[in-house]
Amino acid sequence: MKRFIEGEDRSQATLFPDQLDDYIAEDNAVRAIDVFVDALDLSTKGFKVIPAKTGRPSYHPILMLKLYIYGYLNRIQSSRRLEQEAGRNIELMWLLGRLSPDFKTIADFRKDNGKAITLVCRDFVLLCRKLDLFSGAFVAIDGSKFKAQNHRDLNYTRAKLKYRKKQIDKSIAKYLGKINKADQREGPRTKLNVEELNDKIAKLKDEVDRLSDIEEELEEIPDKQVSKTDPDARSMRSRGTGIVGYNVQSTVDCEHHIIVDHEVTNSGSDRSQLSPMAKKAKQVIGTDDLKVVADRGYYKGEEILECEKSGIITYLPKPQTSGSQAKGLFGRGDFIYNDETDSYECPAGKQAIYRHSYDEKGKLMRRYWSSACTECSLKSKCTTGKNRRISRWEHEAVLERAEERLAQNPDMMTIRKSTVEHPFGTIKSWMGATHFQMRRLNNVRTEMALHVLAYNLKRVMKIIGIIPLMEAMRA
Repeated sequence: MKRFIEGEDRSQATLFPDQLDDYIAEDNAVRAIDVFVDALDLSTKGFKVIPAKTGRPSYHPILMLKLYIYGYLNRIQSSRRLEQEAGRNIELMWLLGRLSPDFKTIADFRKDNGKAITLVCRDFVLLCRKLDLFSGAFVAIDGSKFKAQNHRDLNYTRAKLKYRKKQIDKSIAKYLGKINKADQREGPRTKLNVEELNDKIAKLKDEVDRLSDIEEELEEIPDKQVSKTDPDARSMRSRGTGIVGYNVQSTVDCEHHIIVDHEVTNSGSDRSQLSPMAKKAKQVIGTDDLKVVADRGYYKGEEILECEKSGIITYLPKPQTSGSQAKGLFGRGDFIYNDETDSYECPAGKQAIYRHSYDEKGKLMRRYWSSACTECSLKSKCTTGKNRRISRWEHEAVLERAEERLAQNPDMMTIRKSTVEHPFGTIKSWMGATHFQMRRLNNVRTEMALHVLAYNLKRVMKIIGIIPLMEAMRA
């Protein structure tokens, strides 16, 4: 093996360092984990720090928390894999003092300390605030769908049940037709085929009974959806297809791409998430003026109004959902509102004046139209009715200001995309194809908190360095 790099002889005696600490470099990320957890007051977060007086001694929460943070930082989320790594990974040997908890103990710690782990994630965000990493007070909000431990075939809705029953009815009819043809023939093989077909029909009827039971169960659930493996998981649309999982909301700092706050929901819509996420981000950052950018999926008048009342400046595009434009007629944007006269000017230059108000799903709407529509030369391009009627929300000025802000800052959507989508892509890559490993909403929230903590920890180590970060943790 000349001219190749050669390893040492396995039977050769070697002298290892006297201390395990000599194996871990001063700028190793595992030291940052050690300093961070040691600086926490775990008793105020809900961890059980007082051991039981009887029974077998337990592992201290500090050690278990260090183990999990190290695991998620290094893409090791499985309790069984963490058990293996604790016995062979020299960094974990150093971090845990050569202790090797079994996988059941490791899994139970994550399951039993969900809220406390979430508070630890929040503590690191507050450390980032202390380091002045949120000075820009500018965040991007987005949501992404993550897969649950529930296969699509084990998630049921009214439409799915109806479709499956229809398919079963077709199969039964097909088998019955084959039986009728077989009855016209004679022979032992024919009788065997009939028996096989009858068995298939019996199994299909049992499946119909099972689906009927699920249908009864479904009617008792408010959102009319049943998931058998993970009861809290829901079917959601994601990039043109459907997955059974959870909707993770995140607020990301636009300067350093640190996740300021996050939330896990089982609602597939982002429409009502803008103001709650923005308010929490404002509180975490500790600013009076916060700028928020989001995509059109968050556009909702009440949410934008609530943000403005809370001193939050929003940037988000308005969805193009005009029914008139779809028909080739003038859109809402072709009518210009005059605040002084409280009227709209139509493309023909006529005034659509205020007529009456009405309530629409709790929103006070004002109605406008012009009496000149019947004689207008542009009527065929404007409306198919007698008059072109325009509705205006009482707080429409708030939406107009938001639209004007975005028009003055057209690069906001580029900033949003380059800011908030990167953390989601990174975390999903760490998770692997299955995404969440645990079931039920509370447990999934714990998992996500650990992923966010690991992501933020890695980001800050990259931004300011590991040794300065440890110095800040000790301060």
